[in-house]
Amino acid sequence: MYVKVPKNLKTPAPIIVAVHHCQGSASGYSTETKYQNLADQHNFITIFPNSRSSGGCFDVASQATFTHNGGGDSQTIVNMVKYAIDKYGGDPKRVFTVGTSSGAMMTNVLVAAYPDVFAAGSVYSGVPAGCFAVSGATATQDPPGWSNSCANGQNIKTAQQWGDLVRSYYPGYNGTRPRLQIFHGTSDSTLRYPNYAEQLKEWSNVFGLTTSTNKTNTPQSGYTQTIYGEGTATTAQLVGYSAQGVGHSVPQHESMDLAFFGIE
Repeated sequence: MYVKVPKNLKTPAPIIVAVHHCQGSASGYSTETKYQNLADQHNFITIFPNSRSSGGCFDVASQATFTHNGGGDSQTIVNMVKYAIDKYGGDPKRVFTVGTSSGAMMTNVLVAAYPDVFAAGSVYSGVPAGCFAVSGATATQDPPGWSNSCANGQNIKTAQQWGDLVRSYYPGYNGTRPRLQIFHGTSDSTLRYPNYAEQLKEWSNVFGLTTSTNKTNTPQSGYTQTIYGEGTATTAQLVGYSAQGVGHSVPQHESMDLAFFGIE
């Protein structure tokens, strides 16, 4: 784990958990992305978790990691958040997560299994929470379980089925659900493009949203923005961005993340 704490931190401060991709690391993701540099300017704490696996992938396959307080990489990351709240004065009401590829998959898992911890997430080229589940996978195996059918965009469910899966990770939870911003490239050959629609089906059901509006060439040429329900790109519960011709993975849009998280 690597933690970036601004020199003149004003507390309680927002926390952003930035989760790296496979073959990545906490230190590598801290330099690949701009969150570390933006932390001083915008007064937030950044946590960069480090995968324990030799290939740098996070466990998004075992039942443990999907289960609230069930162990696995997800609970390890939540424990990092609790440490940052106690040690550095993080604001428990403003905890956010962002990730790329394996980190994007973990971001979906975190907001699904720990809606009481996270207020919002931003997903770059991931898959729905639960899509990568592998029967018999354990939280400690190395490498973590891998689902070819999910990676290839072949795990297709109804919105209700995806939503029920999310709700099963924390049975009985009736509180506020974290907001989601989801990016995916149409030319992704690693976690294929059908996973984008499946993610939107999953979370629109969780939020109970049935209407959406599209806007082309937003925020840039070739991107199509989809806002579900009411609100704007920075206030809606669920916002998607389909990136035409973009592969794996969609480049980070840090300023959009901060705006979506309400960090000014």
